[in-house]
Amino acid sequence: MSDQLNREIDRRRTFAIISHPDAGKTTLTEKLLLFGGAIHVAGAVKSNKIKKTATSDWMEIEKQRGISVATSVMGFNYGDYKINILDTPGHQDFAEDTFRTLTAVDSVIIVVDVAKGVETQTRRLMEVCRMRKTPVIIFVNKLDREGRDPFDILDELEQELKIAVRPLSWPINIGAHFKGVYNIYEKGLDLFTPSKQTVTERVEIDDVNSPEVDRLVGEADAAKLREDLELIEGVYPEFDEEAYLRGEVAPVFFGSALNTFGVKELLDCFVKIAPSPRPVEAEEREVKPQEEEFSGFIFKIHANMDPNHRSCIAFVKVCSGKFERNVNYLHVRHGKQMRFAAPTAFMAQKKSVVDEAFPGDIVGLPDTGNFKIGDTLTGGEKLHFKGLPSFSPEMFKYIENADPMKAKQLDKGIRQLMDEGVAQMFTNQFNGRKIIGTVGQLQFEVIQYRLLHEYGAQCRWEPISLYKACWIESDDPEALAAFKKRKHQFMATDKDGRDVFLADSNYVLQMAQTDFPKIRFHFTSEF
Repeated sequence: MSDQLNREIDRRRTFAIISHPDAGKTTLTEKLLLFGGAIHVAGAVKSNKIKKTATSDWMEIEKQRGISVATSVMGFNYGDYKINILDTPGHQDFAEDTFRTLTAVDSVIIVVDVAKGVETQTRRLMEVCRMRKTPVIIFVNKLDREGRDPFDILDELEQELKIAVRPLSWPINIGAHFKGVYNIYEKGLDLFTPSKQTVTERVEIDDVNSPEVDRLVGEADAAKLREDLELIEGVYPEFDEEAYLRGEVAPVFFGSALNTFGVKELLDCFVKIAPSPRPVEAEEREVKPQEEEFSGFIFKIHANMDPNHRSCIAFVKVCSGKFERNVNYLHVRHGKQMRFAAPTAFMAQKKSVVDEAFPGDIVGLPDTGNFKIGDTLTGGEKLHFKGLPSFSPEMFKYIENADPMKAKQLDKGIRQLMDEGVAQMFTNQFNGRKIIGTVGQLQFEVIQYRLLHEYGAQCRWEPISLYKACWIESDDPEALAAFKKRKHQFMATDKDGRDVFLADSNYVLQMAQTDFPKIRFHFTSEF
């Protein structure tokens, strides 16, 4: 068993692709799937002529807007490797979903637009990677368009992302005159032919000074390439794989995902250097992937993956051992045994039943309300994996039923969508009204749209002026009672029944913190 387990662990690569909206993340995901033979024709994501929309954006609202709002999970084989990609929403209103996804991956690919450089969203996500010491590879995209000088981009990456970089491929010209990429990692020349469906021709080159290069790209560009490469060797230290695995240096690749260019080079290098599944910290101890006992945690819950069945799916990241179908596992929070007859693996929306899964894999479990984000499943040991917080929301609205005949559907819909962690619901203790708190405006639209289209329920939003919601607790029951009495108009409970204080301004919040020293105020739900 353990030999097989070790072999399976070594061939797994589980990673997330993150970027700012429009940097080309979904397109890159799609091209990686193309090389894995998982899909056979790439659909241009935003073109209406091709009715096949991107494989990973399967929610109706995503198709209309051309943005990803739910994290999709896709697995495929590439050579001897089993690759699991988690495509994350680039839109900042869904940052929380992305933060949680980063707890389930072993490495990350960041996509940067050559014209726009590093944008805010990318900076914030990089902070999470730094915190968790996650290894990062950078893909500079859209080289077939006019953009900035590659050396300027490298400087900006170092400054903005606070990480050392090392180019492993280098562009020959850019924009209209883009000729291709020289692969520093494997010493080869990739010539560019603009086409969305074919893969580039590859010329193996022993020496960049050979006249062959002049013949292929022209003398001027060949001279510039040699000059650039000399400069790179002079400025940047040799690529150090260990430093990459420690999260200290980021290899950089250049290409154009839309034209399937530079993507294979990225993938070939990635499978060689990216880490296989790593140990995961639990509150009790460190859990190693090679352990015989199964363990895993829920990092995401998604309602209605399949419009024909109104069910939720809980995504489990396998941390150790081997997960098997129809075997009893302990649900640690409930303290009860559960078994799963139809666990699934995903290829975007197509899912298939799996009999077994190994560390690094993501398995979907049908959920009828047993799970919440952060739950742990094990072979029997009581483990709690840490690091899956809900953040304190920044935008609030009252949610009201717009169709009295459909009250039940609305309640069910809200409950399931809140379990997904898209937003948070608080029940005001003063008037009993339900308040939805989100990180961004777009989530309100998504909730309204999904309630209507997936549950047949109509809601309307009403304004409420709030500054922050924070969880409160105290070791002194009297102090807690006094606080709740004094602030009774601003007290609410979250879906797990915990006390939440709704402050309507920063001033009120600061005063409360000063006036009630025995109360602890928390801005994430994990405490």
